Amino acid sequence: MKKYMTIEEYFKRQSISQDKKQKKKYCIYIRIIVCLIIIVFSVCIIFRWYLDNFKVQFINEKIENNIYINDNDVEGELINPPGDKNSNYYYYASIPFYQVGFSVLPYLNNDTVAFIYIRNTNIKYPVVQTSDNYFYLKHSFDKSENSAGWIFLDYRNNISMLDDNTIIYGHARLDGTMFGSLKNTLSYNWQSNPDNYVIFLSTPNENMIFQIFSIYTIKRENYYIKTNFNNSNEKQEWIDIMKKRNIAPIDTEVNINDKFLTLSTCQNSQDGRIVIQAKLIKRQKNSF
Repeated sequence: MKKYMTIEEYFKRQSISQDKKQKKKYCIYIRIIVCLIIIVFSVCIIFRWYLDNFKVQFINEKIENNIYINDNDVEGELINPPGDKNSNYYYYASIPFYQVGFSVLPYLNNDTVAFIYIRNTNIKYPVVQTSDNYFYLKHSFDKSENSAGWIFLDYRNNISMLDDNTIIYGHARLDGTMFGSLKNTLSYNWQSNPDNYVIFLSTPNENMIFQIFSIYTIKRENYYIKTNFNNSNEKQEWIDIMKKRNIAPIDTEVNINDKFLTLSTCQNSQDGRIVIQAKLIKRQKNSF
């Protein structure tokens, strides 16, 4: 026998159906609103990224217009030269200094302590230093807030009296600014050119050339950014580990009498690091 529903049951089912439709509409509306929020947020992030890049480009142009740079082939002081005259040390020690005039840079930013240059990268920047390692992660050379940050010296280091290990940091920007082009050093093309294995560092008082001895990637740690060592054994152990990490086709002689320079930037995520390490081989007074 066919069963007929009552009026009450009919309206109850209609009410349930209407509620389901209404809930479905609400779910659709919520999804649309969430998607719109994500889109707006993403657009804001992209806009901010491009705006920060534009500011960095403007600052770089201002810096370039206010500094003087030239090669200086005047002989400098050789630092800890090896006895073997066939060592590649002497090839790199014959390279002219990269000399920078600092007369204007301190007026643009009184935190300026150095200028760094690496061949076949975009790295050609003033180096700043303040009382912590956080300010220049989110502030540009003009001290304005900027996600690109700037190239900065570890607050523990003294650029005038070099520590065992002098450390310089910078963000790995996707557009290649700051330390974004340090990834070039991981490529075969960059590593196959022997002229790339030097880092030029100038301060208001002197020009320096560092010879690279180790290039590698590693997860975030504090060991490679030690600034000083308690004794020669501790320093030698650190040297051995840093050299063992090297992935480049170089064999630079290093010993406990050397002064080191370490460059550090992020790789892929906040947990990875690209690290370049070099030893001081030559210095001279800055005549600018």
